[in-house]
Amino acid sequence: MLDRTTVLRSVLGVALTAGVLVALPAGSASSAPPGCTGTGPITCHFTVSPGHYDVSVRLGSPVRAANTGLLAEARRRMLSAVDTAAGRLTEQVVTVNVRQPEGQPTGQGGTGTPGLTLVFDGRSPAVEAVTISPVRPPALFLVGDSTVCDQPSAPYTGWGQMLPRSLRQGLSVANYADSGESSGSVLSNAALFPAVRSQTRAGDTVMIQVGHNDKRTSASSFRANLTRMVRDVRATGGTPVLVTPPVRRLFGSGGKLTGTARHVNELGVNLPAEMKAVATAQSTALIDLTSASAALVEQLGTAASERLYLTREAGDNTHFSSYGAEMMSNLVLTEAVRLNVIRSAQVR
Repeated sequence: MLDRTTVLRSVLGVALTAGVLVALPAGSASSAPPGCTGTGPITCHFTVSPGHYDVSVRLGSPVRAANTGLLAEARRRMLSAVDTAAGRLTEQVVTVNVRQPEGQPTGQGGTGTPGLTLVFDGRSPAVEAVTISPVRPPALFLVGDSTVCDQPSAPYTGWGQMLPRSLRQGLSVANYADSGESSGSVLSNAALFPAVRSQTRAGDTVMIQVGHNDKRTSASSFRANLTRMVRDVRATGGTPVLVTPPVRRLFGSGGKLTGTARHVNELGVNLPAEMKAVATAQSTALIDLTSASAALVEQLGTAASERLYLTREAGDNTHFSSYGAEMMSNLVLTEAVRLNVIRSAQVR
């Protein structure tokens, strides 16, 4: 059991050595525990090594109403904002993956700060205590491109950044997606798929979404790259899951998306169809995000679908707003539960 002095020194940034890190409860007039700064948002930092951690938070205030959400590391949404009345506290536990660099594995957009950063946001955030414990639960590794990755700067948001908010304690999302990557480059860069492969063990799941940047990849090369990743994940004892890429917001006639939007590449290769063929050949689970996102975008139409992307902010019809990333993560999660890739008991 840590004594009060050890606990406080840990909160203020001393390296974790005793297995559990605890933030002491804040005083009745405060909105944050010791070691945390700010009032809206409240930012806390802990000097811990890369790995997986259960983070227990006590949200709310004894003296005022509050509205508090939680982000971890590079804008990774762990908890949607919750309302608490004055004197009402709520305990929440999330499982967080810590790595260095945080954000994108190749350091694009910045490498972040070593250790664990927590940001409590919302309209009026308040947190009374934080407890951090190292764990090694089942991990959900993500391999992919900029539409998946932990984007370091708003408004850009990957769907992998939003997925943790829907998951209960005990399933850790380790996002190794990176901007600009193709099926070949994720294999060749040691910071990407090879890093995932080296950490994967029995009970882990690896979701693989590529295609956006395979504009001139042949069908045979695309199939070979996917097949290699599927086999490599299985060799570690993990479970591979192929995810077809979400559509671009490119409309043709009649309010329908173009072939380019649906990832028919410059060589005429229908990349989602090739991915489905690999899934069938390898008896691998597949989440058809291309079809699900196409249905959503076409249902919304040319005007309303702008909200999913950064059309208005940056003239960008590929990358997602935070709302769009949330919607895409919902599509992934729904299909993952249906396929039992993620169990319903693991969903909030």
